[in-house]
Amino acid sequence: MVFHTDKGCFEDGLAQLNVPRKKYAEEDVKAVLLVGGLGTRLRPILPSTPKPLASVGNQSFLELLIWQLRSQGIRRLVMCTGYLGEQIEEMFGDGRTWDVAIEYSKELSPQGTAGAIKLAQPILQDSQDFLVMNGDSYLEVDLRQFIHFHREHDGLGSMAVVKVNNAGRYGTVQIGSDGRVKGFSEKTGRDAAGIVNAGIYIFNRSVFDYFPEGPASLEKEVFPRILPQSVYAFEQHGMFIDIGTPEDYARAQVLRDKLYETASLKQECSDSEIE
Repeated sequence: MVFHTDKGCFEDGLAQLNVPRKKYAEEDVKAVLLVGGLGTRLRPILPSTPKPLASVGNQSFLELLIWQLRSQGIRRLVMCTGYLGEQIEEMFGDGRTWDVAIEYSKELSPQGTAGAIKLAQPILQDSQDFLVMNGDSYLEVDLRQFIHFHREHDGLGSMAVVKVNNAGRYGTVQIGSDGRVKGFSEKTGRDAAGIVNAGIYIFNRSVFDYFPEGPASLEKEVFPRILPQSVYAFEQHGMFIDIGTPEDYARAQVLRDKLYETASLKQECSDSEIE
């Protein structure tokens, strides 16, 4: 599958947002995809397949994320691989089939979300800001607006958040009146509505000053260090789904047509098409 995105449509979108082209420059933002998790809860369904390669319809979930990035002009990707990572590298290679450029950062032992990003630091030195996405969740979001939001607020990081009905499964995000993330509440397991972390972030590269060496969690060890330096919440209202449990993986199958549609962003540009 190859995406054809009309560059004129993209430029028109920038003009409507009143964003200077040289300042916006999403082309200089690399996207880090965290695809090295063990996927233990899906192991009964995917005993020998890494979770990001789980099929949604006829395509893998990871392809869905690549479509989303590519259709919004983000073509430089870094995949942080781990468990069964050779399958991911074999499938996607250097990315040319998808009209993107893929680099790999391979962990030899589990490093956690922060450890995986830290391991990729040498690949990210040429990016002022970089995007991070969980490889097992999808959020309907305009990434170009997210980049603009991050640079306008000039914080160390920005986090996409979304309101869900079952926030107890995820834990909630506490947001101040100024839009800054103030803290996080632990998972309760109760079905109650709330604002949750959607698993998509933008960081300034200076964030690495706050990363510990070795295995570490982004949520538990890095965010508590950087919240005082200003992390802003970018609230979204579109589709959000992860495939971390068999129930939600089954839900992704039901929603696959809608997922394909939003990932290709047909609503952004009527001239775009998929072949």
